[in-house]
Amino acid sequence: MAVSFCSIVIDAHDMPALARFWCAVLDWKVLHEVEDELVIGADESALPMITFVPVTEPKTAKNRLHIDLDPDDRDTEVARIIGLGARRADIGQRPDVSWVVLADPEGNEFCVLSSNK
Repeated sequence: MAVSFCSIVIDAHDMPALARFWCAVLDWKVLHEVEDELVIGADESALPMITFVPVTEPKTAKNRLHIDLDPDDRDTEVARIIGLGARRADIGQRPDVSWVVLADPEGNEFCVLSSNK
């Protein structure tokens, strides 16, 4: 059986605002939008995509799954992403780790990896 990773789905209180944030972070665009689903991606044929679905309940715990970003320059990207609306997040990581944990505007944690390429 052949299978491909298509999309990660993120629960959102404000789908358009969260999609705009991630589009700015990744330089992606909105590919599909209806009342109960908003999909972003690099383009219509590129995988993976991010799909946002509406929820009303609040986020109550650390994500069990998260996105890792692989930048050319970690510190520059962290500053840029914070400028877009992210904030630093403490999920119990040690102070000597090589990545930075951030949270998007709705509190979903993600990592910006070290730029050791």
